[in-house]
Amino acid sequence: MMKVLVSLFVISVLLYSCEETYSPKPSGFHRIDLNKKSYQTYEADCPFSFDYPVESLLDDKQENCWMNIHYPQFGSTIHLSYVPIDSSELAKHIEDSRKLAMKHLVKANDIKEVLFQNKDSKVYGLSYDFEGNTASNYQFFLTDSNNHFFRGAMYFNMAPNADSLGPVIDYIKLDLEKLIESFKWVEDGEG
Repeated sequence: MMKVLVSLFVISVLLYSCEETYSPKPSGFHRIDLNKKSYQTYEADCPFSFDYPVESLLDDKQENCWMNIHYPQFGSTIHLSYVPIDSSELAKHIEDSRKLAMKHLVKANDIKEVLFQNKDSKVYGLSYDFEGNTASNYQFFLTDSNNHFFRGAMYFNMAPNADSLGPVIDYIKLDLEKLIESFKWVEDGEG
């Protein structure tokens, strides 16, 4: 009887010790490989030029100089629109751009507005940099204050998650800052 009890005890200890304690693992995010920055210049039949990343896809097949810059590897699109204006319409377009940007303030933790001006190229504008789980993380407009108004907005083709998308958002913001800094108005006959 004693041998049976000892045998049962040893078997139960072995079975119990082989049992692995389960602990849930936190959700992880996919590794994101970010390439070294390299740019090319957009020059076409539109009254402007700018630098954009080589790794992106520029879709400028739309009418009226509206276009999209796609980042298929990140599921992101930069929507760009252009409107010829006269100086009396400038305030309306600035206010429309501000209203579109402020729609995202409901979900944003913070917003940074940065004024931009390049007097030599007559390019003036404002960027809106949102922090938090917003549908759009960065928007901007550029103008010459007289004849041209250019607007851009960054969107992702997925639910906003600032934690997982943070490195990509920062990566694309650098490209948008380069676009803004390199932006030039092109007069007829130039290019």
